[in-house]
Amino acid sequence: MSLSLIPKIVSGGQTGADRAALDWALAGELPCGGWCPKGRKAEDGAIDSKYPLKESSSTSYLQRTEWNVRDSDATVLFSISPVLSGGSKRTVEFARKHDKPWLHVHAGQSNAAERLRVFLEDNVIATLNVAGPRESKEPAVAKFVIATLDQVFRD
Repeated sequence: MSLSLIPKIVSGGQTGADRAALDWALAGELPCGGWCPKGRKAEDGAIDSKYPLKESSSTSYLQRTEWNVRDSDATVLFSISPVLSGGSKRTVEFARKHDKPWLHVHAGQSNAAERLRVFLEDNVIATLNVAGPRESKEPAVAKFVIATLDQVFRD
């Protein structure tokens, strides 16, 4: 899949999966953004201003999670674990509530990149929400996000 076909990447800016997706987009000079909590709250403090995020009206992580699902065309959740929990599980609930396509890929799947490639081909996606665990929950998730996005778009 060509770099020119990459949708705008949005996330909530949390450490881990969210920030990895934004770092990947920024490194490739690709459009990115999304909603973050009021005060640019993340587990490591205020989210750096280099990330082009809009603050939601609440400090709640759930509000920004729902708004990113609502305002995107589809969501992909990345995780190391095959089972989603916490905010990632709520992200799926929001995708169902807003009738948005979603995909969960995890590190145990040898075909994670191919699954994402097919998902992107099967759906009309101008804005892709990327979500998943924070760094403190799954320290390896950021590398998995970047490696998978590279496989899908740079191979």
